[in-house]
Amino acid sequence: MKTELILVGKTVNKHFIACINDYVERICHYMPFTTTVIPELKNTKKLTEEQQKQFEGEQILRFVQQGDLLVLLDERGSEFRSVEFASWLQKKQLSTRRLVFAIGGPYGFSADVYTRANERISLSRMTFSHQMVRLFFTEQLYRACTIIKGEPYHHE
Repeated sequence: MKTELILVGKTVNKHFIACINDYVERICHYMPFTTTVIPELKNTKKLTEEQQKQFEGEQILRFVQQGDLLVLLDERGSEFRSVEFASWLQKKQLSTRRLVFAIGGPYGFSADVYTRANERISLSRMTFSHQMVRLFFTEQLYRACTIIKGEPYHHE
C-alpha cells in the first residue's frame, strides 16, 4: 500500500522540519510514503475563510485519485490509542491500494474535501497548530508501523 500525506503550506520551524524528516525516513523503511506540500495562498487578506478553504480544498483534491482512501486529520474525527491506530492501519494495508492523509490549513477543510473524505481522524481533543500536527502525526504513523512489526519502539 502506498501512503501519502498532503499538507497545506510548508513547515517553517527548523526543529519541526528536522523531526518530521527523521520520521518520514523511518516510515519509508516500512511502506512507500510520500509527502506533498500545497503552497500557502498569498494575499489572503482579500479572501474570506471560506474562499481560502475552497481554494486549498481544490488543491488537495487535485492530488487525490479516484480509488484513494482519503483520511482527514480533523478535530471532529475518530480518536485512537496508538495500538488501535496500528490495528486500523494494518486493516487498511490489506484493503487499500493508496491511503492519503490530509492536514488542512489554519481554517480546516472545504465542504468539498469533507464530502470526498472517507474517514476523519483526530490526534487529540486538544487543538494543535497545523505545524505541530505534522510532527505528531508522522511520529504516530511511525509508531504504528513499529507496533505492526512487533518492534520495541512502543511500550504498553
